[in-house]
Amino acid sequence: MKFRLFSRRTEVTRALGAALWWLAIASGTFAAEPVVPIAPVRDVVQVLHGVTVHDPYRYLENVKDPEVQTWLRAQGEVTRQTLDKIDLHEHLLKRIKELSIATGDNINSVVRMPFGRVYYLKRPQGETQFKLMMRIGLEGAEKVLVNPEVDTQRTGVPHAVNYFVPSWDGKYVAYGMSAGGSEDASLYILNINDGTLVGAPIPRVQEALVSWLPDSKSFTYNQLKELKPGQPETETYLDSQVMWLKVGQPQSKATAVFGPTVTKRLGLARLDVGGIIFSADSKWMLARTTDTTLPEGFLFVAKVADLGKSDAIWKKISTYADKITDVALKGNDLYLMTYTQAPRNQVLKLDLNKPQLALARVVATPPKDGVLEEFSLNRDALVASIREGTSIGVRRYAPGDTAGQAIAMPFPGAAGVHADPAHAYKNILYSLSGWTQLPRTFVFDGKDSVDSGLRTQKVEPEVPEIEITEVKAASHDGTLIPMTVLHKKGIKLDGNNPTLLDGYGAYGFSETARFSPSSMVWIEQGGVLAYANVRGSGVYGNDWYKAGFKTTKSNTWKDGVACAQYLIRQGYASPKTLAVMGGSAGGIFVGRTVTTAPELFAAAIFNVGMMDTIRSEESANGITNISEFGSVKNASEFAALLDMSTYHNIRDGTAYPAVLLVHGLNDPRVDVWESGKAAARLQAASISGKPVLLRLDTQAGHGIGSTSTQRYGEAADIYSFLLWQMGRAQIKP
Repeated sequence: MKFRLFSRRTEVTRALGAALWWLAIASGTFAAEPVVPIAPVRDVVQVLHGVTVHDPYRYLENVKDPEVQTWLRAQGEVTRQTLDKIDLHEHLLKRIKELSIATGDNINSVVRMPFGRVYYLKRPQGETQFKLMMRIGLEGAEKVLVNPEVDTQRTGVPHAVNYFVPSWDGKYVAYGMSAGGSEDASLYILNINDGTLVGAPIPRVQEALVSWLPDSKSFTYNQLKELKPGQPETETYLDSQVMWLKVGQPQSKATAVFGPTVTKRLGLARLDVGGIIFSADSKWMLARTTDTTLPEGFLFVAKVADLGKSDAIWKKISTYADKITDVALKGNDLYLMTYTQAPRNQVLKLDLNKPQLALARVVATPPKDGVLEEFSLNRDALVASIREGTSIGVRRYAPGDTAGQAIAMPFPGAAGVHADPAHAYKNILYSLSGWTQLPRTFVFDGKDSVDSGLRTQKVEPEVPEIEITEVKAASHDGTLIPMTVLHKKGIKLDGNNPTLLDGYGAYGFSETARFSPSSMVWIEQGGVLAYANVRGSGVYGNDWYKAGFKTTKSNTWKDGVACAQYLIRQGYASPKTLAVMGGSAGGIFVGRTVTTAPELFAAAIFNVGMMDTIRSEESANGITNISEFGSVKNASEFAALLDMSTYHNIRDGTAYPAVLLVHGLNDPRVDVWESGKAAARLQAASISGKPVLLRLDTQAGHGIGSTSTQRYGEAADIYSFLLWQMGRAQIKP
């Protein structure tokens, strides 16, 4: 079969390489190794805003095509065979599992409800998946409410609880569960008393936009529409509806109460995905919309008694322009977090009897060097999470105290306040984790923080003594980029240390202190970890975020290059021992850092990465990310998208570092074809002779819902690949 190649130079290089390969095999010079399958080039050319854009592997976007499936499977098989032959792989996998188990039970998503009820997700020590648990009192006996392993064993496909929402009266819990990492959750209602399901599962309830009415007899949920045959996947998140259903009634009895096609007079856009918020102590209900990516959107208020009425009066409180990023409802008061005239955020309070935003008053501001990232309400105060670099502290704001009072943390790290949606408690429950400290859960009673008893205390696992250094690297424009560097105490800064630069830089999400068993294993191997809060993160608030956003996005990877140069200049690493990693939207960070300065790196990890920002908009989730990255339909945003697209910035005849691309076939956030196209392009273009491998997991998605076994295996694959490319590991005979 003939096909047109993208580059004549690439064709000659590939032909010569193949000839030498088979000659070596025939002569017995070395044993046959798995051969990476070459993807045919079938260039699609478009002229966009006067720019000619080549797309040599567009056909790989059709992942259902048998030819593409065969190519993907072959790529995955070659990668699996290769990684399994790295001599350190088995040791790393064993050690990651040992350290992870030694840290004890993993607990997250803790919610406290009235009468001492505590709900949370728990992955017990040595088990593979999180269960939904409940106890009465922090030290009460545990009760398993939902065990997804039952469905995993029944179907052979990993299942996961994606979210849960308890009813106010404690009789029910609503939860979403999906399979294979797809995040395509169905909504279930569980009767807690007898452990039975109420009614049939409700499909296409992917988000945790589920809320119980104050009487706990009914609930609302956001449901995506069912795509009709022939409808493009970009329709997935358009025209969703908020449905209202009484407990025990079949889904067919649900009433549509909010959404673009329901409350048409409100002027909602098709991508305004809505949810209704209720509070047990309030006669009001809030309807809030986002595009599922940015938190800003519309906010409306009405009375609970008017839900479902055709003449319900929804009063508009805010739009996107008002920059409201979080809300909380308590009685007649609405609390709103905003970055209007407050780039590090502040919280306003509004009396819903007079719901004009201009009447809202400031009730909480961050300290000078902090960023107010999140807030919640308890019985008598507002509680906020305050970021300072990679650390997060807790601050309590009593009525009238807009400056608040910091709560002393038991050790340095990042704290997360646990939800109290019914505002039932005066004390504060929070968890705290550090770079070298296991997570613990504390109760602050107004004076001291004491261990809550929620987690069984474990002895810290035996790991090397670690040095943590906060540094700043000067970027291309002189801006200083904060970076946290971790390594064994006493290492020599001679450029020989295996070093991994990790970054993200999107949505205002920041690198944050956390204990990671797999990271400890990397450090045991003499490795250095460097976490960079490049522009696009929110480490310094909204201004820092918007400095790596849409048309300013290039700062994200230019900051990455600057951080890599700093690590080399300071002797942590050299181009033979430096790697860079990024995931999801951080694929832009890692991909463009590598394609801008490939000479700085020995290897790179592209983990479920956004690789083709020109075509991402054509995917189901891509349309929701236009607000973050831009649209090809806009001339200035198109230019920025072309600049940030790794796939379109790979150049023939370039010596690229070794690259491992990691992806799950069921990824709903970044389609697997983005990694596929980038792998094919790098394999054709690179002349370094270093491997470009595509690691695929047929039972995973974006990482959400992956089992511990899957996570251990992924970490071992990544670290063994990097050590191999840095000369610290070898391929077994």
